[in-house]
Amino acid sequence: MQHAFHGPIRRTKIVATLGPATDREGVLDAIIEAGVDVVRLNFSHGNPEDHRRRLKAVREAADRHGRAVAALGDLQGPKIRIARFAAEGGVKLEKGQSFILDVSLDRDAGDSERVGCDYEELADDVEAGDKLLLDDGRLVLEVDRIDGPRIHTKVVVGGKLTNNKGINKQGGGLSAAALTDKDKEDLKTAIDIGVDYLAVSFPRSGADMQYARELLGEAGQEIGLVAKIERAEAVADPETLDDIIRASEAVMVARGDLGVEIGDAQLIGVQKRIIARARTLNKVVITATQMMESMIESPLPTRAEVFDVANAVLDGTDAVMLSAETAAGDYPVETIRAMNRLCLGAERERAAQQSQHRIHEGFTRIDETLALSAMYAANHLSGVVAIACLTASGYTPLIASRIRSGLPIVALAETPMVQRRMALYRGVVSLVFDSSRFPLTEINAGAIKELVSRGLADKGDHVILTRGDHMNAHGGTNTMKIIQVEE
Repeated sequence: MQHAFHGPIRRTKIVATLGPATDREGVLDAIIEAGVDVVRLNFSHGNPEDHRRRLKAVREAADRHGRAVAALGDLQGPKIRIARFAAEGGVKLEKGQSFILDVSLDRDAGDSERVGCDYEELADDVEAGDKLLLDDGRLVLEVDRIDGPRIHTKVVVGGKLTNNKGINKQGGGLSAAALTDKDKEDLKTAIDIGVDYLAVSFPRSGADMQYARELLGEAGQEIGLVAKIERAEAVADPETLDDIIRASEAVMVARGDLGVEIGDAQLIGVQKRIIARARTLNKVVITATQMMESMIESPLPTRAEVFDVANAVLDGTDAVMLSAETAAGDYPVETIRAMNRLCLGAERERAAQQSQHRIHEGFTRIDETLALSAMYAANHLSGVVAIACLTASGYTPLIASRIRSGLPIVALAETPMVQRRMALYRGVVSLVFDSSRFPLTEINAGAIKELVSRGLADKGDHVILTRGDHMNAHGGTNTMKIIQVEE
């Protein structure tokens, strides 16, 4: 089924997490129709069969609606947690009291004085004076002393503590490897069910991402890697951050754990820096965590959430992500509609359409130079309605999409897999276009006809077209043409 485009085209992409809420009758179709571009399979929950079933349902629903929807598998990573309490409902910790984290304690024997911990190296990673943040920073413990496997602490900020809550160390520094044994099994599942992207949790360096790429191997070489930036170490210096971005196809500003480790005040500038660096290094960037948190239980977002989404769009994020809002919330469809509306609103601002991207730089690649030239021409020549890129790999549309514009970049992809990969690129509308159906001299006309049939161009409009002399050649884009649409 062909999908025609009516009305304004949203440039910022929407990632929605699947879960019990999207399993409800009709919800998956409704969120895809409402504008979901990428679905997230969260490997922290569910089993391989759940993920396989959900992805199959997504592929079928996307086909029904004539839309390209990518799948992002998200590995759990080394979530460092306390164990469990003997009493149901956990315990209440009072400010000033002593409390022990004991990695040798039985998993279910926690009480108001001590609790077990599933991360055995915790005692080696902390020292007196360190602050440990529990339950996303809601409770704070200060380390007094270490006694073998027992960490003696004083409660600085008290509150209710329940089973399996996460532990972060203020300022970072927990040594757990980014990929656990569970992650390695889930990575095999991700390859097996056919995800388009795979997110790695808590990477500390580019080496963690390279290791994930080695594990993907030959079978997973078409899967794009997403680095979740959520450790203080990842943003401690510009070189480390750049190293992680360069080793990935995309990065995620994972504001939950990152905010806990570096503090809320720091997080504001860090989000903007990560987005700017990713775009400069020609990588994709997703902004995530609590973007529409209130819509888990409310049909309308708060004003603060409206501005949060809009600010991420104005910062230049490629995508905004929803977690529990769509996975477990009461209003998954309304949340997508609200997100769609807010992104379109922010994109109408001039700041979202103007670019100084690499304007004073020299280039070494022909395809890169052409991609950026096409965007410059499109942004400055009146009467241009779209930039059309014939692409075998998706590289030219990616480079073009690093420049802010109000015009759609229409990627004419050789395969559905390349089409889905581009579902995450800001401003890119991807269509499957088999250029081998046309004689060489008729490919341009065939491409323009495709745009007209989808409602993306009309008689008298100008379209800027980029392509290579040899179709299907990766990195082969060497031609740019400005075409006036005829009858």
